[in-house]
Amino acid sequence: MQKIFIRYTFAIMTSAILLIFFINFLFTLHTLESQQFNTFHTKTAQIIHTLEMNQEELTIIRENLDEDYLTRAKAAAYVLDREDELSLNVDEMKYLANLLNVDEVHVIDENGIIVAGSVSQYIGIDMANHKQTRAFLALLESDDKNAYLIQDSQPNAAENKVMQYVGVVRKIKKGIVQVGFKPTRQMEAQARNTYDSIFNLFPADVGEEFFIIDSTTGTILGHSNGLEQHFDAECYQLEQLAGCQKGAYLKGKEGRIMYVTATPYEDKLICAALPRDALFEKLWEQIFNTFLYLLLIEAVALILLNHLVKRKAVNGIHRIIENLTAITNGHLDTVVAVGGNREFEELSRGINTMVKSIVRSSDRISTIIEISGVPLAAFEYERGLNHVFHTSGLKELLDIPEQMAERFFSNSVLFDRYIQEIMTNPISEETDIFRIRDTRYVRIHISESSGKHLGVVMDVSSDILKKQQMHYENTHDFLTGLHKFPHFKQLASEILRNMPQEHICAVVMIDLDHFKSINDTYGHDVGDIYLQSFSAVMQSMPEEHFLTARRSGDEFCMMIFGCKSREEITGYLDKFYETLRSNPIALSPDKNKVISASSGFAWTADPSDSIRQLLSQADEALYEIKRQTKGRYGEYASKILPLT
Repeated sequence: MQKIFIRYTFAIMTSAILLIFFINFLFTLHTLESQQFNTFHTKTAQIIHTLEMNQEELTIIRENLDEDYLTRAKAAAYVLDREDELSLNVDEMKYLANLLNVDEVHVIDENGIIVAGSVSQYIGIDMANHKQTRAFLALLESDDKNAYLIQDSQPNAAENKVMQYVGVVRKIKKGIVQVGFKPTRQMEAQARNTYDSIFNLFPADVGEEFFIIDSTTGTILGHSNGLEQHFDAECYQLEQLAGCQKGAYLKGKEGRIMYVTATPYEDKLICAALPRDALFEKLWEQIFNTFLYLLLIEAVALILLNHLVKRKAVNGIHRIIENLTAITNGHLDTVVAVGGNREFEELSRGINTMVKSIVRSSDRISTIIEISGVPLAAFEYERGLNHVFHTSGLKELLDIPEQMAERFFSNSVLFDRYIQEIMTNPISEETDIFRIRDTRYVRIHISESSGKHLGVVMDVSSDILKKQQMHYENTHDFLTGLHKFPHFKQLASEILRNMPQEHICAVVMIDLDHFKSINDTYGHDVGDIYLQSFSAVMQSMPEEHFLTARRSGDEFCMMIFGCKSREEITGYLDKFYETLRSNPIALSPDKNKVISASSGFAWTADPSDSIRQLLSQADEALYEIKRQTKGRYGEYASKILPLT
């Protein structure tokens, strides 16, 4: 009877395995196509993200440089309006250009003629004779005293070299002051935004191709293997690619069938292709493994069924079930000891061996993880069961105290409460990452199914600390530790926008006096120490009222906020200068010097004012105080004092 039962069972299971094998074939093929589609979709999304990030970077660079260039142009106009004799001397104009850190300075009279400049061969050029220069003549016709023009980078009229020019109207007499810059940073950013550069960031797997096609003309704009090839195959034709947004098979080079996806982006299609042969290699590998697993399962099932047929003692089965229930509830130290016949004894030993193997498997997994050096741990618990299964490194990753570990791992409710408390405060701009202590960050992922909680914890402290360090380096000046100027403007704008009623704030532009002579006399190392000493004084000011930054070279800026009157602002400035005077710097073993700095400030009580306007006003105040004297601060002249 036992042989007949096994024979029929074998026939039924073999038929079932063949049916499962066929269904698995179809399912696996669909799964592989879906996985390949998701892979292509992810890589395409990364390409699009890179394109957008590069374009955003280029836009930010342009905006920041345009603002900086306009400020320098206004500064040049301000100087020339007050020192008009500079406009008659090329050497003086060159000196002014160097002072403002620009490449060219030109003065254009009311007739549109360049009458002075830092480039002698440009003097006498009629701005009306060329399209590039003619655009600035509109400023002469404008009634706006603050009119300006920021021109895009393009070849100039005189030498056909790529330059960017900014022009502003003069305030004292009719005319234009124009400054020019070599657009080096924009050109570098544009070079990073080419398709070849972006494809190099995302190397394709074996057989994979990525290409971009113009959705209007059908022209191939970029290819991961370069454009030095023919694109006459079906998979490169626009009319065929239009139907590949969800994935499709098209003919490729030499008649090979390719699995292709196409993702619309603006007026282009970003396409990915993989030979069907490569996809089917994965399919056959998985099918073969599945077939072996099914055969193994069939063999194990037949063996287990053979044992079940031999069982006759129901009480012994119940006792085994009770023991298995205890083991399932987490009591892995339970020993199954059912006697009465050899079969039950063997089954008892098998169950005990299996439990030990599970425990050893958990220990082996923990050991493997420790040997691999990957800071990883896993856990599992189920509602209604107290025991928490976990790998050995979990306690250290979650920073669970030694005296609490045993309680947590034997009480799933306490453990769940501890995990949920950690996960209530993820760190900003990250997914599933949480702070355990000052230098410990972990990624926690928990999946729940049928009341079971399976979790993985990974130590990502190194990555997070590197990101934090990169953010600091991107927003702070390397030499002085002060904020960089673009980050300063962003923070200052937020402070101004959120300024409480009845409060005022001020922007201070600072320039170190005689810094060039110190550099020339004592060397750049002493010059760096000079800058760092000045920055240290800035950083010693109370951070609840001061925001400090290095603008460029020996130029610095501050924002003084949280004040209720102009007198409070000037009081902080007096304290700053007093601190500066009381901290001289040693230029040499026998030479000490008090750092001399000139500054100008502009203040406002209106949160709707712009930081750009305040910076411009503070700049004017700075140039005015430097024109009159040095080592002092001055206020923007047109500001009306508040009633106090």
